[in-house]
Amino acid sequence: MATRHQARQAVVSLLYAYEMGNTDDAFIDEFLEEKKIRNERKESVIKSFREILATKDKLDEQILQYLKDGDLDKVGIVERNILRLGFYEINEAQTDIAVVINEAVELAKELTSDTSPRFINGVLGALKEKK
Repeated sequence: MATRHQARQAVVSLLYAYEMGNTDDAFIDEFLEEKKIRNERKESVIKSFREILATKDKLDEQILQYLKDGDLDKVGIVERNILRLGFYEINEAQTDIAVVINEAVELAKELTSDTSPRFINGVLGALKEKK
């Protein structure tokens, strides 16, 4: 069974693919099968993915409050989607904020540039200070 971390990786990957124009439901099933994400974990990934898309504008507005330059378009696609997942988990899934920050930083280490983990940590850390 896939771990929660692998499920989070899958959500970020699906969000990235969606932004790149891949909106096909068959792709989602194929991707999750390839990553061996099945059963309850698959349902959880799809639920998170769909809910993030449904609340994307609200999530983006919240993220903007914590960006120094106030421009989400300047944030890389992967970083933007890691932040969306983080804000979603804190707000909607009510995941412990320390867990969210740790997972987001780990995702950034795996999926992005060297400076991104620090950036992700800073944005989510600022949110933590407000909570």
